[in-house]
Amino acid sequence: MNKILTAIFATLFLITGCATTTNPGVVGVSRSQMLLVSAKEMDQGAALAYTNTLKKAKVSRTLNTDPIQTKRVTNISKRLIKEVGVFRTDAVNWDWQVNVIKEDTVNAWCMPGGRIAVYTGIIEKLKLSDAELAAVIGHEMSHALREHSREKASRDYAKNIGIFAVGAVTGSSEIANLANMAATYAISLPFSREQETEADNMGAELMARAGYNPNAAVNVWKKMKSLSQKQPLEFLSTHPSHDNRIANLTKIAQKVMPLYENSKKI
Repeated sequence: MNKILTAIFATLFLITGCATTTNPGVVGVSRSQMLLVSAKEMDQGAALAYTNTLKKAKVSRTLNTDPIQTKRVTNISKRLIKEVGVFRTDAVNWDWQVNVIKEDTVNAWCMPGGRIAVYTGIIEKLKLSDAELAAVIGHEMSHALREHSREKASRDYAKNIGIFAVGAVTGSSEIANLANMAATYAISLPFSREQETEADNMGAELMARAGYNPNAAVNVWKKMKSLSQKQPLEFLSTHPSHDNRIANLTKIAQKVMPLYENSKKI
């Protein structure tokens, strides 16, 4: 039975889901992706999920509470957004949104369609410089550019697991289900190691093109390693280990350094 299911999924992938969402850029991200869930569904869900997140933050008075910090995050994001066309030209016209939420969580994310949220916890606990903050935001933007949330949802859809296994019996409206799907796959569920590495690489290129030293991305993960008191071995985790991440980003930083040097001449 497993062999039959594997064959069916492989056929679906070849017929309907074999695609790549971005241009490779200098870092060369070009892996084919399974994309069975439509981009429209993910975008509709993300729009509602993002609105709901902002509403909750407003009610709790945690949305954009510090104008200086909010302006800083917004300005860095704008510089990065100007460079997204290198990976996909349509993203230049996305309805990009940037907000800061006052919460101790060491996190940031970017939902499908360019909906960014940065938590004050990651800025303050890691004491991020502008370039390091650009590395964090560029990484999250790259998840959206690469449509990693849609890819994760498509994999579960093909296997009829997770949200797709229980969605039919929830009784929720279609748009509520879409919002739940977008929030789950963009925020709650972890990305794969492969997806994380792609976002690291693309984010480093974005920040270099935007005029931020890509070595700052290495610094971020050195700080993350220091902050983490303990971490599971890599083969037990969905994320690359801190050491492997640092080693990869060190190589990628060298690769995109000419882009950074060139940005200073413009």
